[in-house]
Amino acid sequence: MVKKGENIYKRKDGRWEGRYIKERTPKNKIVYGYIYGKHYSEVKEKLTVVKAKYLVSDYSITSYHGTIENFIGNWMLSTMKYTVKPTTYSNYVRLIKRHIIPTIGSIRLQKITQENIQAWVYQLAQQKFASGTIRNVFNILKNALNVAVKQNYLNENPCNNIVLPKTTTKKITSLSLTDQRKIELVALQEKECSPIILALYSGMRIGEISGLKWEDIDFEKKTIHVKRTITRITNEHTTVKKTEVIAGTPKSNNSERIIPLANNLSNYLLEKKKYSSTDYVISCNGGLTEPRTINYRFKKITNKLGFPEIRFHSLRHTFATRCIEQGVDIASLSQILGHHSTKLTLDTYADSLLENRQAAIATIDNLFLNAQ
Repeated sequence: MVKKGENIYKRKDGRWEGRYIKERTPKNKIVYGYIYGKHYSEVKEKLTVVKAKYLVSDYSITSYHGTIENFIGNWMLSTMKYTVKPTTYSNYVRLIKRHIIPTIGSIRLQKITQENIQAWVYQLAQQKFASGTIRNVFNILKNALNVAVKQNYLNENPCNNIVLPKTTTKKITSLSLTDQRKIELVALQEKECSPIILALYSGMRIGEISGLKWEDIDFEKKTIHVKRTITRITNEHTTVKKTEVIAGTPKSNNSERIIPLANNLSNYLLEKKKYSSTDYVISCNGGLTEPRTINYRFKKITNKLGFPEIRFHSLRHTFATRCIEQGVDIASLSQILGHHSTKLTLDTYADSLLENRQAAIATIDNLFLNAQ
């Protein structure tokens, strides 16, 4: 039976309609929400639940008529631009433009639902994007909508309880010792210092190698201090050049590190330093050599040797693999690579470590045999 004040009415089409206070505008004007059902009891039950939900929020939701694109754009310009590194900001902009705006950017912020976001995530998965990429894009959206909740534009974050694709670990590619020697022979013929040799015997990232200066190397203490990384980002200051090269701090706090300098690499670098006239270890036209140029030159070498699928980053993996083969402990390797945890190192090089574990088990097994 309908009670006075319930805001439940029988419609002309035979359905029942329930009305509730959804939000209030900045001028305190009430905005109503509606629920429909075939039966009075059905609508009453739904209305009780939704009223309780909005009662908890104390009707504090503020109207926002902009779209997801509007809100996330303002959030990036007003907050993220001043709280993250330029490289991170540039990466966020790229991901937002490529994966968020084209699909859900036109949806009004206060109309976005869990169903919209779940469908969007499934669409990214169907397009075969890596699970890591999907999670990165999703986290950007979730962080933006968390701000919308704090600003009372949303009652709750619709990104909550979204099912994401299972995380998959991309198989690392490292060179066999034979292939490594082939690339080394070509690199050692270069007159100036080769980034290939640095990567193979220090494990440094390409951006770190690009930014390495002679002053960062202490030949007496036999150390390399990783202080900066070179990155190419979107140029927001001019339309003449779409991108610009910047020198920034390494990837994370752990990435700014000191790497021990071995004797053979030290001798190699000292010899190359004699002929260097720039501040940078890897130089080009009197200045630094940006990662794009290093990659281009490396690709020419690998194509010539018949290794077209090998990326420069594979040299870092090769360094780590050789360390593991020679029995370097994981804690030391993790610090040399600049990983934030030994778990990351263990997860990344699980296959390489398997051989060491098998050798360890074989040693124990020999003890068992000797006891017979």
